[in-house]
Amino acid sequence: MTAGAFLKGRLGLAGSRIPHADRHGLLWLAQGRLSVEDGTLRFVCSESDELAAGDYAIPYQGISIILLGPGSSVTHDVLRLLARHGTLLAAVGSGGTKLYTAPPMGQGQSDIARAHATLWAKETARLDVARRMYAYRFGKVLPHRDISVLRGIEGGRMKEMYRVQAERFGITWKGRRYNRNDPTSADVPNQAINHAATFVESAADVAVAALGALPPLGFIHEDSSNAFTLDVADLYRADITIPLAFAVARQVQENPSLSLERTLRKEAATTFRKKRLIPEMIDRVKELLHADDNGSDS
Repeated sequence: MTAGAFLKGRLGLAGSRIPHADRHGLLWLAQGRLSVEDGTLRFVCSESDELAAGDYAIPYQGISIILLGPGSSVTHDVLRLLARHGTLLAAVGSGGTKLYTAPPMGQGQSDIARAHATLWAKETARLDVARRMYAYRFGKVLPHRDISVLRGIEGGRMKEMYRVQAERFGITWKGRRYNRNDPTSADVPNQAINHAATFVESAADVAVAALGALPPLGFIHEDSSNAFTLDVADLYRADITIPLAFAVARQVQENPSLSLERTLRKEAATTFRKKRLIPEMIDRVKELLHADDNGSDS
């Protein structure tokens, strides 16, 4: 969604345009100051990956969630205005690689949350959603109805995926190893996978928050407070997480002076924008929860 002249004559912004708030109602802002002037939401910014330098009026009424990136500040009046109109605001890393705040106000509708809770509460429906999640990964619906069996099959597939991607990028692969108590003890490829997984999970956090789905109610993951976010992130492990991790691991092995985490975050942000990962996640969650957006922006 783009906006032309907005509130002609006010703030001298008659010709300003917001860059994009796509059909999902996402608006990305970075490197600027978000404030309110004469009842109008205003963003004054320098050049960033999200937006050219300028002075913009934001038609917040048509936006589901404002994603405020690095180098930005926000005034108290903005929070008051957005809360009044039910527009979400979240502080994120570049490209959605981090989610630093959970949106504190909702969209005024609970349809997606209720659909999520209904599917999760019924054992047969919960299993059906889990099987669909595995079907996305395998490219077909497997006949198994035991989650532990499906997890085992997925584990075998991931081992092969690690081997194939390591060979593709010329990485020496000794297997997946991760010590939660000492994450830096892992080799470069394993550390890269850890970082990449965190970034993809953050993108999933943004998608789930934008929709108003319920993070604790996972269909495959169970114990985590963001179990559903982990479910969503895992749908992209083969296509996004592992190739991204191994590509950057190769860069760092060839140039040890590079920071693994910083380089991977930059590459992740670029990949997320290019592949429109968060909008893709939003569509996938709606599909999983049988949620019809009826042409709305959220």
